[in-house]
Amino acid sequence: MSTATTPTPDYLKKYYWWAYVDPRALRFWDRPWLTNLILCGYYRRLSNEVIEEFEGDLSGCTLQISVPYGNFTPRLAACVTRSGGTLDLIDVVQAQLKNVSCKIAAADAEVARFIQMDSSALIFSPGVYDRAILYFLLHEQPQDVREKTVAEALRVLKPGGTLVVLDYGKPSLWHPLRYLLLPLLGTIEPFAVALWNRELWELLPSQFSMQRCRKTSYFGGLYQKIVYVKP
Repeated sequence: MSTATTPTPDYLKKYYWWAYVDPRALRFWDRPWLTNLILCGYYRRLSNEVIEEFEGDLSGCTLQISVPYGNFTPRLAACVTRSGGTLDLIDVVQAQLKNVSCKIAAADAEVARFIQMDSSALIFSPGVYDRAILYFLLHEQPQDVREKTVAEALRVLKPGGTLVVLDYGKPSLWHPLRYLLLPLLGTIEPFAVALWNRELWELLPSQFSMQRCRKTSYFGGLYQKIVYVKP
């Protein structure tokens, strides 16, 4: 595991201390039933949608940018191991990396690297990864950081590499949770609301073709998956 120290971003300390920065957050939030409850019972399905996007082939180099609570990352690591690939896991909070390393099976940990790093300033060389995954990260970032994160993810992808983004979307007007979640998100996750008003594909740098994006919506549009293949 990387021992380098990356400063915790100010926005994370200000708005998400309760979810990631405070040591007590790990013990409280990292419970499968709670993660599933927060995602309205969709956690496993959404995790499956990302993993199945690669049709069982996770050979080569995979990059997961930020490690979420739950069992998504251990499942991904197991798939990478079966495919004979490698997995780089990055997170700006060292405690999150330590936490996920304890959940990954020993055999799967052999193919993984745990690296503390800011998603908006990756230290990797261009074009080194076959695929990159952003799983419920962008809604937690200010717009300028969001755009840098996407640009960095695309920069480190090989030509023909795939970026998969799974995050909140813009729910239908009739969606009952639209009127329950918006006030809540505006209070505890102030950057999430922006994803209800702007398409995720609009975050791609202008030099990349929007025609190469594929979007799938779930649960009345509350969640969305964007798949982009780098030219």
